[in-house]
Amino acid sequence: MSPLDVQGLQAHSRLLIRQRIRLMVNQYEVHAEAPGGKEGELLAFAQQKRMAFKEQVTLYTDDTKSRPILGFKARKRIDLASAYDITDADGRAIGVFRKDFKKSLLASTWHLEQPGLGVTTGSERNKALAVLRRVWQFIPWVEALPFAWPYHFDFHAGDQLVFSVDKKFGIRDRYVVEIHDPRLDRRLVIAQAVGLDALQSR
Repeated sequence: MSPLDVQGLQAHSRLLIRQRIRLMVNQYEVHAEAPGGKEGELLAFAQQKRMAFKEQVTLYTDDTKSRPILGFKARKRIDLASAYDITDADGRAIGVFRKDFKKSLLASTWHLEQPGLGVTTGSERNKALAVLRRVWQFIPWVEALPFAWPYHFDFHAGDQLVFSVDKKFGIRDRYVVEIHDPRLDRRLVIAQAVGLDALQSR
């Protein structure tokens, strides 16, 4: 991604992410928000094999997958507490996110690190819903069905709300990402938001 492209991406404060379910794959589309809350310009696209390991995801400019713009990869395979390095189009590290396994026993909690900005911590806004999601996984027959109720993550640096990820109600996952801190690298936000969906069951 050229410096000009990164600068343009930084101008967006609201992003829309939609998961498309295809045969054997999950697809993610990241759009800028257009007037009226509709999907605008396509900013990133990712495709993930549903039955494959989820330790690595690459995002491209579009569904031709000819031009990567960022990606994330686990430092350790099959490790629930592993950190995920976020890289730019040239494979250079630009940040890290990781799941806080201990705190996630009650409510999913993630830490996102940006060089020069520090650590932001995100957790589920509704703690009762977080508990319900965990109970859902142990109900016979029901655990095979997708958990359709919306959940929301708020990421804070200290007492300051940095960005939020709101899942909309429905079988197909749709998210609205709102960024409050202009210093936050939008590529990191996109990686973390996609990771919330792709890795949430891990």
